[in-house]
Amino acid sequence: MSKQPENRYWLQNNNERQQPRQGPSGRPNGQTPQTRPSNNLNRWLMLVVGILLVVYIVNWFNSTSQSNSTPQRVELTYTQFYNQIATKNVKTATILGQTDITGTLDNAVSGQTQYHVYQLPNGDPDLASKLNAAGAVVYVQPPADNSFWLTLLLDFLPWLFLIGAIFFFSRRATQGQQGIFSFGKSRAKLILEDRPSTTFADVAGVDESKYELQEVVEFLKTPQKFQRLGGKIPRGVLLVGPPGTGKTLLARAVAGEAGVPFFSMSGSEFVEVLVGVGASRVRDLFDQAKKTSPSIIFIDEIDAVGRQRGSSINTNDEREQTLNQLLVEMDGFDNRQAVVVIAATNRPDGLDQALLRPGRFDRRVTVDRPDWNGRLAILKIHSRNVPLSSDIDLTKVARSTTGMVGADLANLVNEAALLAAKRNQDAVTQPNFEEALDKILLGAERPLVLSDEDLTVTAYHEGGHALAGLISEGADPVTKVTIVPRGQALGVTMSTPLDDRYNYSKEYLMVQIVTALGGRAAEQVVFGKVTTGAENDLQRVTAIARQMVSRWGMSERLGTISFSERQSPFSGGGDTGAPSNYSEETAELIDEEVDRIVRSSYAKTVDLLTTYRPTLDRIAQELRRKETIDSKQLLSIMEETAAPISSTQFSPDPIQPNVILAPTPPAIQPGTTETQ
Repeated sequence: MSKQPENRYWLQNNNERQQPRQGPSGRPNGQTPQTRPSNNLNRWLMLVVGILLVVYIVNWFNSTSQSNSTPQRVELTYTQFYNQIATKNVKTATILGQTDITGTLDNAVSGQTQYHVYQLPNGDPDLASKLNAAGAVVYVQPPADNSFWLTLLLDFLPWLFLIGAIFFFSRRATQGQQGIFSFGKSRAKLILEDRPSTTFADVAGVDESKYELQEVVEFLKTPQKFQRLGGKIPRGVLLVGPPGTGKTLLARAVAGEAGVPFFSMSGSEFVEVLVGVGASRVRDLFDQAKKTSPSIIFIDEIDAVGRQRGSSINTNDEREQTLNQLLVEMDGFDNRQAVVVIAATNRPDGLDQALLRPGRFDRRVTVDRPDWNGRLAILKIHSRNVPLSSDIDLTKVARSTTGMVGADLANLVNEAALLAAKRNQDAVTQPNFEEALDKILLGAERPLVLSDEDLTVTAYHEGGHALAGLISEGADPVTKVTIVPRGQALGVTMSTPLDDRYNYSKEYLMVQIVTALGGRAAEQVVFGKVTTGAENDLQRVTAIARQMVSRWGMSERLGTISFSERQSPFSGGGDTGAPSNYSEETAELIDEEVDRIVRSSYAKTVDLLTTYRPTLDRIAQELRRKETIDSKQLLSIMEETAAPISSTQFSPDPIQPNVILAPTPPAIQPGTTETQ
């Protein structure tokens, strides 16, 4: 009973009107199930058939009544008709073209004065003059050419339509019984070689992967070239990489370049409720590919069906049967059949080892995130059909999108085009790209009404991040600071790298920790208390420090030892959940080292902000006044307050402001500092 007010309050705040009660069938009362289009088609067909039957019956009765009301007439042969003309017994004659003659007689023949005569083909051309000479009145009428076909159509069309409708209904009735036999058929999408398709010209940013796949294209185009020396065509190519890097696009490009049929199917489409369906679909898919050899089979997200067998307590016999059939089919190719299997996954660590051995997936191609040159090429491809203004600098956009993949860049170009169209612009401008990038990475601006106290705390928090980054040697250039709420953050300090980073020094990681702790330290220095706004910062700081100690051997007390169990992505097995292979004493030592790194960095950050408190106050004042300040305004404040500026804040080729993100060590979030 105590939960009733809470439930009523929830209903009042989450529903504009009370939900209808459900009936016995599970549907709300008064709500009818949605009618399928096929049922509507059946009803219309039945209605049309009924109308045609009614029309036919009415026409039949009308014709019967007309035939009964029509006066009787005698049928005369052509000779009898000429005898009647000779005796001048013909009163009237109506000649209908060259087929029929009707009329009346003066004296009845066989009890009838009405007569009818079928003319002979190419009959007497002087018939009319002979009738006139015999005193008969002659009428000539044009022939009714369509009467026969029209009568035939009206007589047989309803029956043909009725027979067709019966056949259609019987066919539909047996589809349910026949459908059960189609479960084992492959549902792969076939793209024929004569259709326009993707080529390598549509793929950019993954040049190394393209080079690996060009050999596969040559195998498919000229298999005899390699077979004549005893070489075998690769059975399979496994594309591995993060989501959105272009694995599916690369597979389609291979099919487009080779000009062969392309069978595309997802790994999850093999497994069904019925046992044995997945294996049957695998057999059917490979049979189709062999018949159209040379061809390509593309299996997307192969980890859905290719996970290692026996690695989990909850086994799936149907999935394992499907995997076994896939292993058999890939190893059972005739060497003369040019069929290549291309598979894509972003979880190669869980694939079965039998699937990865030579003879099945002979080649493993890593499709990694592109560098800034690759991102520039991708942006050029996606902006080919987008009108760009003269102020666009795609190089700056490419440098500012560190960590983005092809799908992200395509979304960036699309968002910029939508913003330009929303503002009725004729072309996409540089500010459109900057705003679209902020929207993608940080989320849309939230119209929150914050108190003066919250705005002041947020301004000092973000000012602490910015000041720590501007002063610390080796930090990435600070490009933008804002206290406008975006996404889940009340404020954001953004920094952008000078170039892509693939290796991180201990000094750089320590600077990242100092910069991330700048917000919490600023709250402590200015207000003497801390808030919950540093949650995201503390998570990043803890992750960096723990990886420095346990993965990268950057602790003096623990030495150059890695305590992580990082396996090869192709080793199989995945994360088994086994305990770490070090003692509890070592785990405590790791925790102590992480705590020492964070505490020493925090003390250093507090001393730094205390020393340059006037600069921190000026940055916070500007943020309260303008809400958003860029790198030029930050550097001006630093010069005005005589605060030192790190040499890394300057670049001979400065990057466009309002862009992010600073690269971070593996498994660490990008270098933005947010106030939650």
